[in-house]
Amino acid sequence: MTTPHTPTPTTSTTSKDRIVLAYSGGLDTSVAIGWLGDQTGAEVIAVAVDVGQGGEDLDTIRKRALACGAVEAVVVDARDEFAEEFCLPALRTNALYMDRYPLVSALSRPLIARHLVRAAGEQGATIVSHGCTGKGNDQVRFEVGIAALAPHLSVIAPVRDYAWTREKAIEYADEHDLPIDVTKKSPYSIDQNVWGRAVETGFLEDIWNAPIEDVYAYSDNPATPRDSDEVVISFDNGVPVAIDGQHVTMLQAIEQLNRRGGAQGVGRLDVIEDRLVGIKSREVYESPGALVLIEAHRELESVTVERELGRFKKGVEQRWSELVYDGQWFSPLKRSLDAFVDSSQQHVSGDIRLTLHAGKAVATGRRSATSLYDFNLATYDEGDSFDQSLAKGFVELWGLPSKIAARRDQRVGTTAGGPTTP
Repeated sequence: MTTPHTPTPTTSTTSKDRIVLAYSGGLDTSVAIGWLGDQTGAEVIAVAVDVGQGGEDLDTIRKRALACGAVEAVVVDARDEFAEEFCLPALRTNALYMDRYPLVSALSRPLIARHLVRAAGEQGATIVSHGCTGKGNDQVRFEVGIAALAPHLSVIAPVRDYAWTREKAIEYADEHDLPIDVTKKSPYSIDQNVWGRAVETGFLEDIWNAPIEDVYAYSDNPATPRDSDEVVISFDNGVPVAIDGQHVTMLQAIEQLNRRGGAQGVGRLDVIEDRLVGIKSREVYESPGALVLIEAHRELESVTVERELGRFKKGVEQRWSELVYDGQWFSPLKRSLDAFVDSSQQHVSGDIRLTLHAGKAVATGRRSATSLYDFNLATYDEGDSFDQSLAKGFVELWGLPSKIAARRDQRVGTTAGGPTTP
């Protein structure tokens, strides 16, 4: 890597070379178009991917990229692709990093990497560029994903590799009269898509400071008095297929539950997170639809998944979440865990009723044609079919290893905590 004071490209290029740039339409990536061209002599192709982040429409973003000097601008509406191929596997895995974070940004990066690689192939590019810093996880997610899909491509990361600052970007934009508003500056760093919204920096970096309402955009204040909202989510093999009896696609399910869950203040998280690069960071998340769906899916699994399978799957869920967080979406282990999760979902079908209220999604009803719940075995009332006479022998056999060990300890003078004192 070059030093910040000598911004010589790390990749050899010629005037015929092409660079594919992950383009958001914001200041940094708009400036990167011209800057990369100046530094490398290469042509820059901007690639913008819509994963449900909202904001400007794709045509506006495409025109800005071209106005900033891109020789081509590729825009992709990937909302359904993101929902079906990335959010759905996360849902079926109940994926929560550190048992809390629903992988908002982590899920979108491999999708964007896939489209960057595709565009590089179509446009004859040999280099991919992104606007990530050296302190975050996204640089890893992009570059590891790109390497897994197209190991021949190289990467330039101007913000990281050349120590860009916002001040330098603004100066470049002013000098080159770029068509972008450089006066707007949010106190936060925000990344969002249909699966959720991530907010960091600003006053949130002091972990004693509580988030204020201005931080949130996907959810209303959960403390505001309001009537509750009851929703029934139907699943087929772990896939949400209907809400209140009306058929939905995966994207529609997330969008509807973002609105309904968000209106009840569901989905807010304030997390001290272990980043892949080794530092802890404070992140505030909003994921109403994701967390409502995961809660419903978990409840349905509790009814339809056999005990030992369910116990083992919890470990798979944790490892899957760590792999995705760490940028290993395309890894061999992730693919193998996907196959396990797919197998585990063959009986996860049925309906879950939830009450959304005061920031919580609480299951109140469960029904499934593949249920393992047997009323006649579970009831303590008339009709009980459980043979209690079998329990005495079961308990004796279950406790036999501990009983034998206890007798041994008494015989040799030890206890569970170590040797006894003479």
